[in-house]
Amino acid sequence: MMTGLTRRYLVAAALMMAVAFGGAMSKATAEDVTLTVWSHEADELGKVAFRELAARNLEKSHPGLHVKITWYEKNPLIAALKTALPAGQGPDAFYVEPDQTEYITSGYVIPLDTLVNWTTIQDWARKVWMVDGKTYGLPQEGYTNEIYYNKSLLKRFGVTLPANAQFTQSEFFGLVTKARAAGVTPIAQGVGDRPFPGAYILGEALLRKLGPDDYRNLFTGKLSFQDARVVAVFTWVKTLVDAGAYPKNFMTLKLGESHYYFYRKPGALMLPMGSWYTGRAFVPEDKGGQPKDFPLGLMQFPAMDGGACNECKTGGIGASFAINAASKHKELAAEYLNAMSTPEMGKRWIETIYLQTAVKVDVKEFSGPYASYFKELLERQKGAKYFIGMPRNLITGQCKDTFEQVMNAGFPGGLLPVDRALQTMNQACYKG
Repeated sequence: MMTGLTRRYLVAAALMMAVAFGGAMSKATAEDVTLTVWSHEADELGKVAFRELAARNLEKSHPGLHVKITWYEKNPLIAALKTALPAGQGPDAFYVEPDQTEYITSGYVIPLDTLVNWTTIQDWARKVWMVDGKTYGLPQEGYTNEIYYNKSLLKRFGVTLPANAQFTQSEFFGLVTKARAAGVTPIAQGVGDRPFPGAYILGEALLRKLGPDDYRNLFTGKLSFQDARVVAVFTWVKTLVDAGAYPKNFMTLKLGESHYYFYRKPGALMLPMGSWYTGRAFVPEDKGGQPKDFPLGLMQFPAMDGGACNECKTGGIGASFAINAASKHKELAAEYLNAMSTPEMGKRWIETIYLQTAVKVDVKEFSGPYASYFKELLERQKGAKYFIGMPRNLITGQCKDTFEQVMNAGFPGGLLPVDRALQTMNQACYKG
């Protein structure tokens, strides 16, 4: 017969074994967990280091967890996701941008409202990812559209940047003609691998001419592309195109190559670009980065004659992350997103990448080799009235495809006259 003492001993032993095996099982399970992340910007060393640091930080707080980041350039990433997601496969978390709404409509990503810590994210940035009251992406990168320029070339052409850093229409046209006459490409821009860079000058001119409300109306089908103000902007941009504003290899020049074209070979006066310019430019020279002594400056996009909002400026969200609906580790994936979004990491983003962020952070002083650049970038924001989002964030379907073919490529590439470009855009976008 089992005595009370023996019974208590066996029960205690059983409990100890359960704890021991349970602990062993938990440890084994943890060691077997690999959180997978697919990210764009493989050639931007600062962003690679930032996201890898967040991964290592998360691993430290979860012994046994492994975060594996697979690095891509943008088009290969999109291709990989298009194959994996419909099959219920792919990474736990992945890089997205706000115009990639197909991931939401197809049900490939999940709402993040109750999963991530939104107290560290700017409210306006979160709204960019809200659809029908739910938030599907965690924004990381804030940016503004700027015109980068070579200060030495501007001086060589005998031109002084206005006090407000903004040329008029005629002054900007004169700048283009002076550069071309001197054998210098006025604007380093190309559309070989992106559906938007060719529309920087055109889009920003439309924003300033129309003002934010009618600018939105234009790209949501409520304002005709035959509107006299729109015609005036297209006509002005056509004069720039005809004056040789863009490189001869405009249609094939890739976005990354346009950076190199601007500050290396063959050299250009200006480069319109989001302020994420720094991701490629501020890498070591032997990795293709900007020379340390390059005389980099920032100017505003030109003011339009009779513009409704010449102080308007495009601001937006770029790099963001979403969680795969098929992920088996959704909560861990959310923790990785949180690990990239702490105030400390937001500060690190600004100080190492020299780019705006969606994270709430208070940085009053800047240090490092590019501190003066970041101060000038912030100077260009003074008095700005922001329109949040690129045209591609507003358009869908045939209008989106036509924008890519006409405003991004064919028209600035000199392949379409004004009337044909406007007619084509109107047919695709205007809802009457």
